[in-house]
Formats: sequence, structure tokens, C-alpha cells
Amino acid sequence: MYNANSLKSELNAKGWRLTPQREIILQVFQNLTRGKHLSAEDVFDLLVKRGENISLSTIYRTLKLMTRMGILRELELAEVHKHYELNTASPHHHHHMVCAQCNMTIEFENNSIFKQALKQVDKSGLELIDCQLTIYTICPEAVRRGWPAIMPSDWMCANAIKVGHQLHDGNDTENEQP
Repeated sequence: MYNANSLKSELNAKGWRLTPQREIILQVFQNLTRGKHLSAEDVFDLLVKRGENISLSTIYRTLKLMTRMGILRELELAEVHKHYELNTASPHHHHHMVCAQCNMTIEFENNSIFKQALKQVDKSGLELIDCQLTIYTICPEAVRRGWPAIMPSDWMCANAIKVGHQLHDGNDTENEQP
């Protein structure tokens, strides 16, 4: 796992600096509860509440850089904006199932997916940065309510709310409708 020193070494090797903003953003992700995903806006709101002076554009650039470096995983869940989490190696490497209607997100582990990715990467002579599988689903409650024909656009099932609070402490906007 990355810490400030390893991030500094890698950035320096590429001719970049470890800025205070990059270090703060790394700390945000290191301190997240496992299973929590943040958008750039979530990171910005969190840092503003902490009294940090950092622009949203700096956050976007830093998230993109840390994703390219393999520190963060960029997740395209069922929402219109991307979310990020620390890119953890096996045994905590995981994938996501997402309800396309209510955005309920469930993490799951499957080592065979990761092993297959490693096998393909080795065979091609490449280096693995990330391996993620996102399975888009429809939750049973949405199907019972007539998905997709008669669903209001802002509907969210009770399971998404319950799972969202369990996985994400209810403090992020991941399971809220846009």
C-alpha cells in the first residue's frame, strides 16, 4: 500500500513532486472505510469541511494522476460521475455488482477473475495496473415495481438504502440519485 514516502519516491522518479495537495488526497483514501467510494466532488466536500484550501480542478487532476499510477481505482458505477477507491492488491482485490436503477453497490471477491487477468497480462508481456469487473444488475424490488416501464427516475429501493448505510456509513452520496 502507498504511503507518503512511496508516493514521493514514485513521483520523483517521474520528475514530479509530492505536493501537499497530493498528500492530503492520498490520506483521504487511506482513511476511508473499506467499501466506501468517493467522487471528486465528495473529496472536495470532505476537504472543505476539514478547512483545506484545495480546488476541485486540483482534485480532478490528482485523482487522474493517482489512477494512472495505479494507486487509485477509477470506478464507473451506475451514476453519471466516476468514483475512486484505493487500489488494493489481493487478497482484498474486489469487484462490484451495481443496480442500474437505484445504484445499490455490492462488493464481491473472486480470485479467479484476478488470476485470469494476471495470466493474460503475463502472456502479453504487459504490467497489470488494475483488474475490475462491474456487473450491472436490476434489484428484485425494482423488477417487482415494474422496471423499466413504470419506474420514477428518482426511485431508490429500501435495500439500496440499507446496504448503502452498512457499506458506506451513510456519509457519502454514492447511493443517492443524481
